[in-house]
Amino acid sequence: MEKFLFIIYVKDQQRSTEFYSSVLHLNPVLDVEGMTEFEINSNAALGIMPDKGIAKILGAGVPHPETGSGIPRCEIYLTVEEPETYLERLVSSGGKLIGSVELRSWDDEAGYGADPDGHILAFAKKK
Repeated sequence: MEKFLFIIYVKDQQRSTEFYSSVLHLNPVLDVEGMTEFEINSNAALGIMPDKGIAKILGAGVPHPETGSGIPRCEIYLTVEEPETYLERLVSSGGKLIGSVELRSWDDEAGYGADPDGHILAFAKKK
């Protein structure tokens, strides 16, 4: 595999693009109507797609993504040098703090927050 692209579905693409740009301190490598993409590293990217756009692609065979808006639908776990800084930016960008950075049972120092759509973000530092 050359690259992993993880796509989250959001209510408002522009709001989420601004949120993730601010929190991750990254500019999108792709930002067009219907899709925004952030390169996390050379092998992984985070995509943002509006609920309505993916609903058109998936059709009536699955529940409309809007029915799950505001509840945790995924977790994005990022290993970073300063998890506290990322959590501070998450809160100042309109996200919700869920848990401060602390030593977890798997030996990472990790803190948790949620984006405006309820997706969980974890920022962790390896011990």
